[in-house]
Amino acid sequence: MTDTDILIPTSTIGSYAPPSWLCVTLEAIGRGELGETDINETFDDAVRTAISDQERAGVDIITEGEMRRQDFVLGFYERLTGLEELPAPRTQGPDGHDQRGKWLPSVPLSAPDGLGILAEFEFAKNETTKPFKVTCPGPFTLSGRIQTGDIYKERLEVAYACAEIINTELRQLVAAGAEFIQLDEPSYAVYPDRPEAFVKLFNHTVEGVSAKIGLHICFGNYRGRAVGKRSYRPLFPYILDAAFDQLALEFANREMAEIALWSDFPNDKELAAGLIDVKNYYVETPEDVATLLRAALKHVRPEKLAITPDCGFSQTARWAAAAKLKTMVAGTEIVRRELIGSPI
Repeated sequence: MTDTDILIPTSTIGSYAPPSWLCVTLEAIGRGELGETDINETFDDAVRTAISDQERAGVDIITEGEMRRQDFVLGFYERLTGLEELPAPRTQGPDGHDQRGKWLPSVPLSAPDGLGILAEFEFAKNETTKPFKVTCPGPFTLSGRIQTGDIYKERLEVAYACAEIINTELRQLVAAGAEFIQLDEPSYAVYPDRPEAFVKLFNHTVEGVSAKIGLHICFGNYRGRAVGKRSYRPLFPYILDAAFDQLALEFANREMAEIALWSDFPNDKELAAGLIDVKNYYVETPEDVATLLRAALKHVRPEKLAITPDCGFSQTARWAAAAKLKTMVAGTEIVRRELIGSPI
């Protein structure tokens, strides 16, 4: 079965809630207390846990859970050549985006051994029989913590260097059997004044990648907080020229604000509507989800609609993530039953 066989398929955005034992083990790994076999076994089991939770909830399209990654993008900088980590500008007080480190390049960026996403996929694809989605940070977001130094003139130039590395990884994923790849670009919404430049960058990044392409744009979720003004409208209609098949946007935590963009700017793309609020520990009921889904269907045809949480679950406790996935699936099923027999 493929995702095209499913009416209003459900999925996660990408990251899943880390089990408590993984957090404890990561600390032990940092202290040098585990061997290579121990470490590999830990991450393998974490991925199996993420996939198992999704399958138990009845999610249609499975993700790896990003269990092997460090804080969405930070772990990727260890795979790039010639980067020096700089101290965070703020180390005290409430957790915030300005407490994350930055990196300074001493040579042009490259990743001789790749980004590691290929290895993630090759393991995870054998752990489920369901349709599978691979997730990858987009080049503009990946460039966000990298300074220009004496190597690059501006951030967009850093992003294009990242795009070359990502494109190579995406082509390798397709060769390994990946059919659905999603690029995550929350930074697009943070800098809404340059949508045409983002389209050009995105299209360059996915050039020659023969797979279903998704684009996820959110407003940030570090420690459960957004980092930009929460509006997609400045990106429209320009973003629709990007070479994606599905656009994943968050709506639940904004009470469905801007869902009408799909009517205001008619298009033939798929919309993955975020109907689960990952920044809230209120667990939506199935009817809550069904109500939001019915609102989305006023603007999007059912065959062009998918359902996800607003963002990844990496900042959410596992018990809440698992419960929210179950009600997301149950609420979607309510509306599927309502649509049976209706013209699609």
